[in-house]
Amino acid sequence: MSHIVIIGCGVVGAAIAYELSQVKGLKITVFDRQPPAQASTGAALGVLMGAISQKIKGKAWQMRQTSIQRYETLIPELEALTNRKIPFNSQGILMLLSDPTEEISVWEKLAETRHSQGWQLEIWDTAQLKNICPQVDCEKITGAIYSPQDRQLDPTALTLALVEAAGHNGVTFKFGVAVLDSQTSTSESSLKCCDCLETTEGKIAADWFVVAAGLGSTPLTAKLNQQIDIRPVLGQALQVRVGHPLGNPDFQPAITGNDVHIVPVGRGDYWLGATVEFPTNGDEIPPNQQLLESVREQAIAFCPELATASILRTWSGLRPRPEGRPAPVIGKLPGFSNVLLATGHYRNGVLLAPATAYAIREMIIPQEAGNGA
Repeated sequence: MSHIVIIGCGVVGAAIAYELSQVKGLKITVFDRQPPAQASTGAALGVLMGAISQKIKGKAWQMRQTSIQRYETLIPELEALTNRKIPFNSQGILMLLSDPTEEISVWEKLAETRHSQGWQLEIWDTAQLKNICPQVDCEKITGAIYSPQDRQLDPTALTLALVEAAGHNGVTFKFGVAVLDSQTSTSESSLKCCDCLETTEGKIAADWFVVAAGLGSTPLTAKLNQQIDIRPVLGQALQVRVGHPLGNPDFQPAITGNDVHIVPVGRGDYWLGATVEFPTNGDEIPPNQQLLESVREQAIAFCPELATASILRTWSGLRPRPEGRPAPVIGKLPGFSNVLLATGHYRNGVLLAPATAYAIREMIIPQEAGNGA
């Protein structure tokens, strides 16, 4: 029986654990220094921008498409297995256009491409927008793109459901466990093999090690003398209460514009976010209150009724951004035969978690590739 150890239990690690738990004959252990969904997952807004993204080909689009399709089956699957409700907004994403130089022809071309790929994108003029989403009231808005097949979900609820469902399928989870060191050997092919990790709970040996630790991946890979450089980018968000749905109560898509998201989360509550804050000195990023306030002001400029909303809470989290290479980092750790990386997803960890889980499963069990779950 192959033993697979997954390090990190954010949404990516949990998705990999659940995906692998459906393969017979695997022993799977997941460990993390903290409880699940604590780091960047706990701070994410869960806006899944697939069809509305400008990625149209190659791996970047393929992963988005795979994930968006998988979520349609994954959410009901997890809810049935765990009896948990995972907030999942199926009313699409509405992108507000406010730059007069923004070529509508670019969006028309994307809509054509998406149509040929089996996806829908609608281009709305200001009259349509006012009619369908009267809460949007901003002179600068020149139109909108509506993506009915894109989604939004609650990343923490999703991760906890993945953990519970994987546990049902026999996966062992260990929280509060940190990696101290590693033991490696060199195989005949001159590739290194990680034999075991030394942790605060003793040695853990395995056939495969999957590093899904976000920012924790950098010190972890350093212990294997093959450091992957992942840097933090802070994101802040806030939850506000209007007390009633904005606009049409029966049509509550996630609204985005100028990189600001207005996310309905029920009961007249909305998430607003998120900032993008880079470290100025070392890796320290103190949350910039002015930037968070500017996000709130931008949201109010789009939907003036938000000015009356009370602020329930603010939160922040560090996103893992690979230095000098595109996100995410998925594949074998260079020089190692049995260490896989599934990390550095930056702002797309929730969006790409199902596709990442498929990719890792394919590397471990090639003959299972493409069979789905």
